[in-house]
Amino acid sequence: MTFAQWLGLGALLGLLVLLWQIRQILLLVFAAIVLAVALDTLAQIPQRYGFRRGPSIVITSLTVLVAAILVGLIVVPPLAEQLRWLFTDGVPAGIVQAQRLFESLILSLPTDIELPTLRELANSLVPQATELVRQVRDFFSESFTAFFGTLLNLLFVIILTILLLADPQAYSRAFVSVFPAFYRPRIRYILKRCELALRGWLMGILFTSTLVMLLSGIGLWILGVPLILANAVLAGLFNFIPNIGPTLSVVAPMLVALTDAPWKSLAVLGLYILIQQLESSVFTPIVMSRQVSLLPALTLVAQVTSAFFFGVLGLFLAVPLAAILQVWIQEVLIRDVLDPWQGSRLRPLLRLESGENGIQSSTQDPIPPPQSVRDG
Repeated sequence: MTFAQWLGLGALLGLLVLLWQIRQILLLVFAAIVLAVALDTLAQIPQRYGFRRGPSIVITSLTVLVAAILVGLIVVPPLAEQLRWLFTDGVPAGIVQAQRLFESLILSLPTDIELPTLRELANSLVPQATELVRQVRDFFSESFTAFFGTLLNLLFVIILTILLLADPQAYSRAFVSVFPAFYRPRIRYILKRCELALRGWLMGILFTSTLVMLLSGIGLWILGVPLILANAVLAGLFNFIPNIGPTLSVVAPMLVALTDAPWKSLAVLGLYILIQQLESSVFTPIVMSRQVSLLPALTLVAQVTSAFFFGVLGLFLAVPLAAILQVWIQEVLIRDVLDPWQGSRLRPLLRLESGENGIQSSTQDPIPPPQSVRDG
């Protein structure tokens, strides 16, 4: 390698280290982009009735702001009180009730049956569950202490979202300009695909999460389970986290129902299983044409990785991050790099005579001719 190549490699590694150091800021920027795409998507509704883009953005932003304020004034206070009771009284009471049921089950068995393993399991699970509740309570307490930091991050995201909505084309042109001139049409096409992927994910997840929240609330109301509002909102929020979210959302209502009647806990489990089956088999296919298709294993890996490196916000943004990464891999790595790759070192092997390694020669070249990067 020449000195210039070593210098370029060093600059690239330095850039990667810098990006890693500011990864939390980059995640906030991505959150602002997602929010800007969401507001721009909603702004298309008044545009269909003849409004220009500027007034449509203002109308949409004010509507979302008023709705957020109303939710904050009407829903948040009782929701916060219900969540406080849920984690301080409801869940611990459910754990105690589960312990009593488990002990009564052991006592009802014949005395000649030795069950040391079950007793040890009961004695070990109850302290662990209590410790888990304590950790959750401590987590919420620490979250309140970090309120101002979260508020500053939220303010940063809101301001950046407004700036992106004001003139998105200017930021798009600035991003495209850092690439070579011959590749800029491809970058514009890739950015358009990323925008469509984000819009599809937003429309799909908002639709399914709203239905899951409504069905959970109605089902819990029919069963007579306390804390309907808190558990329904949690079910809708956790639905933003595929694979992991539905499992997390059912724990709290099951424990709360257990304090009232044991059969209600099983009924809640059946209710949530039914809702998730409807969500995956009925609701999701309805909006599948507008959603991003990701392999379940890749989605789970993306969630774990994002949660490890970026925390709770990374867990919620794991799917859109994976969707954007998938678009770039498909378009840049596969379509522009791997697909046109001719593999010149393999050509002599494909042209060997029939007596050499048993490979037949062919008058037609099995490898397609090289293709230049299309402007797309």
